[in-house]
Amino acid sequence: MLGASGDQLFLIKTAQKMGLRVLAVDVDESAPGLAEADDRAAVSTRDIPGLRNLVDRQKASGIEFAGVTTMGSDIPQVVASVAGYLGTPSVSPQSAAWTTDKYAMKCRLREQGIPVPDFVEVGSETELRRAVDELGLPVVIKPVDRSGARGVSLARDPSRLSELYAEARAESFTGRVMVERFVPGPQISTETVMVGGLGVTPGFVDRNYEHLNRFAPRIIENGGWAPSAVSGQDRRAVEELVVGASRALGIDTGVTKGDVVCSANGPMIIEIAARLSGGDFSESLVPLSTGVNYVEAAIKLSIGEKPDLGDLTRPATQAVANRYFFPRPGRLVALKGVEEAKAQSWLKKLEAWYSLGDTVPPIASHAKRFGVFVVVGNDRAEVDARVRWVYDTVRIETAPA
Repeated sequence: MLGASGDQLFLIKTAQKMGLRVLAVDVDESAPGLAEADDRAAVSTRDIPGLRNLVDRQKASGIEFAGVTTMGSDIPQVVASVAGYLGTPSVSPQSAAWTTDKYAMKCRLREQGIPVPDFVEVGSETELRRAVDELGLPVVIKPVDRSGARGVSLARDPSRLSELYAEARAESFTGRVMVERFVPGPQISTETVMVGGLGVTPGFVDRNYEHLNRFAPRIIENGGWAPSAVSGQDRRAVEELVVGASRALGIDTGVTKGDVVCSANGPMIIEIAARLSGGDFSESLVPLSTGVNYVEAAIKLSIGEKPDLGDLTRPATQAVANRYFFPRPGRLVALKGVEEAKAQSWLKKLEAWYSLGDTVPPIASHAKRFGVFVVVGNDRAEVDARVRWVYDTVRIETAPA
C-alpha cells in the first residue's frame, strides 16, 4: 500500500479482511496506517528507487508480492512503476502520465471525442490574459499536476488574474498552468471499475459547492450526497461518458475517478484520475448508501483477480452525506459538542484533524479543512436537517494566533 495516512486506512483494513498481508509505506512514521498494517516501511511514496530497494530487501527475506495499489494519493505513475518492477497488474505508464498531467489528459480526451470544457495551457500572464479574452470569464485557473484543489481558482473578473496565475504556478510541481472555461451545472464525482474494456460506476455522488462565494476565488468542495439527484437517462449519460473517458485514456482494466459537470449540452469531463478517491467517497458515502464496497474490486484488480462487475451495482437503501468543518483561522482554543454529536446513531463519523493549541490556517485547498462528519437518513431532506444539527451542535472556537 503506497501511503498510510487516514486516506489509506480503509484500503488497508479492506485488504486485510480479504486475507492479504499488508506492507504499508509512508515517509511519515506517525501515519496511522503504519500501525494498522502487518508490515511497514518509512519510505516516500514518490521515491521510486527507494521503493524498488524496499521490494528487493523484502524479496530477499522470502516475501512474495501479490500487487501494489493506493487510495487517495495521485501517484499512478509510481504505482505503474512499482507494479512493473513486481510484475503485477497496473495501469500503463502512458495512462498514468495522461492522468497526472491535466493538460495532456484534456488533449487526449478531446482527440478521442470526449467532451471537455475549452482549455489552454498558459506560460505567462500575457498568455493567460489572451486565453481569457478567447474563453471569456469566468475561467478556472489551475496547476496541471496537483490534486486536492491546490492552486485552483475561479476567476470571475480580470482584476486578480496576475495573482491567481502566480499562485497556480507556485503550486505546480513543474511550474505549468492551464486555464479552462467554467461550465455551470451540477457536478458529479464518479468512481468506475473497468474490466476488459467494460465498466460499471458504483461511485456516483453529487458534489456540494455551497461555499463558492465564501471562499472565492478558491474552489472548495464541502462534501457530497448519495444517492445522486441525477438519475435515469441523465445518469446513464454520465456513466457512459466516464467509461468512454477511461478507455480513451488507455484504462481498459483498473479504477478511475471522474469529476463531471452536467452542462446544458450534456455531461463533460472536468478531470479523471487513475485511482481510488480519498476521503469518505469509497469509504463511507457509497458503502453506507448502497452496501457496495468496490475497494475490494480495486484490490482484486491490483493482484490479478477479476471482480464480478454485476456485484458492484445496487440501489440505494438510505441517504448519506459528508460535510467538512471550516472554522475561523487562528489558534484552536475550544472544541465543544463533539460527544453530544457522537451520541446520535445516525452520525457515522466525526473527526477533527487539529488539536487544542494548534493553529488553524485559512482554507486554501482541501488539505487545509479542519475535520469531517458523515450522517445518514431516510432521504436527502432528513440528511440535510441532520447536517445542520451537527453544524449547530459542534462549536469550534479559535483565537488570533
